[in-house]
Amino acid sequence: MTGKKKLPIGIDIFEKLDREEFYYVDKTGMIEDLLQNRSEVNLFTRPRRFGKSLNMSMMKAFFEIGGDPALFKGLKISERKDLCEKYMGQFPVIFISLKSVEGLSFTAACDALKTVIGTEAFCEAFLEQNPEKIEEIFSDYLWNNCKVMLG
Repeated sequence: MTGKKKLPIGIDIFEKLDREEFYYVDKTGMIEDLLQNRSEVNLFTRPRRFGKSLNMSMMKAFFEIGGDPALFKGLKISERKDLCEKYMGQFPVIFISLKSVEGLSFTAACDALKTVIGTEAFCEAFLEQNPEKIEEIFSDYLWNNCKVMLG
């Protein structure tokens, strides 16, 4: 490294963010806030390119089963050993980004959303090693696509 850090423009996956190479504002305190304030729904509003996806990816990396605890070494949340032991790596997580959901019509956008959700559900079924769920999702996918192609 040359001593100068770069701006992490375009990096929205927490696991890919090398904190030695890029500037990173530690927002892991948000995890503690979420756990202490317990709401049914949390809305994260920020302007475009302001780190919403990176924050969501950070939370996924924290909560998801099989996550790497080393990613949080030296960050604010790591000071809360009780929360880390109780919550880190303990949950199945479905993370859906709406970045790729676009279309020139409402129907096209709905189809793109269905694809995003279906892909995430399919991946989750594989992680759970649930053959019945995989078969059901795949069957629904084929049926829906065959209906579209046949008109």
